[in-house]
Amino acid sequence: MLLPCLAIIVGLVVLVWSADRFVLGAAATAKHFGMSPLLIGMTIVSLGTSAPEIFVSLTASLNGAGTLAIGNALGSNIANIGLVLGITALIAPLPIQSRMMRKEIPILLLVTVIAGLVLQDLGISFMDGIIMLVCLVVTLFWLFNESADEGIGGLDEEEAEAMGKLTTKQSLFWMAVGLIALIISAKLLVWGAVDVARFFGISELVIGLTIVAIGTSLPELAASVTSALKGHHDIAIGNVVGSNIFNLLAVMPIPGLIAYTQVQEMALYRDYGTMLLLTLLLIAFIYAFRRSKRIGRAAGGILLLAYMSYLGLLLVQA
Repeated sequence: MLLPCLAIIVGLVVLVWSADRFVLGAAATAKHFGMSPLLIGMTIVSLGTSAPEIFVSLTASLNGAGTLAIGNALGSNIANIGLVLGITALIAPLPIQSRMMRKEIPILLLVTVIAGLVLQDLGISFMDGIIMLVCLVVTLFWLFNESADEGIGGLDEEEAEAMGKLTTKQSLFWMAVGLIALIISAKLLVWGAVDVARFFGISELVIGLTIVAIGTSLPELAASVTSALKGHHDIAIGNVVGSNIFNLLAVMPIPGLIAYTQVQEMALYRDYGTMLLLTLLLIAFIYAFRRSKRIGRAAGGILLLAYMSYLGLLLVQA
């Protein structure tokens, strides 16, 4: 039992580190080959926030643990809103950007509804996966065109500076190292998680919703808390909204693309239901506090309490 637990810890640590290295290397490589900063920001960097979830879900699906992959996607979205935004709002109020209310929030709501329609027959098929990937491409294309029209840059100063320091060889090196480490750490994490689930008689779905989901949400939590402590907390909501969109459109389809994956009834009613309720709660807070233009500590406390209540429900039912 010690070895699987160690595999989970090491897997999570390396997963978070390697995702950062992979995204940096891939983005810098794209820049050296002439890709615009806006396109890099809208594709590589944005999708990079879901890199841990993508690799874990791919590995789990290839190993026949598709329910763990689905739990990872749903659980990460629940953790992003309840845990990440809840804790960040308790540290500092979160500014609400009007552009996000017009664009990203409606997209998140639409994507969440689409995910529910995909799950309603308690299975994810190859066609379901294709539909969601098409939605991903359409979303990226639309956001890119809208951002280009408004003259919005795709990279912040820190990201641009970090990329500028890497030569082409260094960029390729870190992209390769990050990719290899992502694959190995994802395999370690999935192996350890499945072993722990079987040892304690807990479903792979619950392990995906808890240990794996919280672990793969650590990059968002670390980035949001660090930004809040530095006074740059204006990006926290945008990061979470973007990550949740990509989790549903790029992570959840993976099991269906590899093999038809049965979805447990609990995943639809309890877990998707919780994700939908938290998404609606976040949207309600955004529109309720649009005049003051910030989500305060009270709202953050409610989000965190809702997440802890959900974890409590999972533990009781497990």
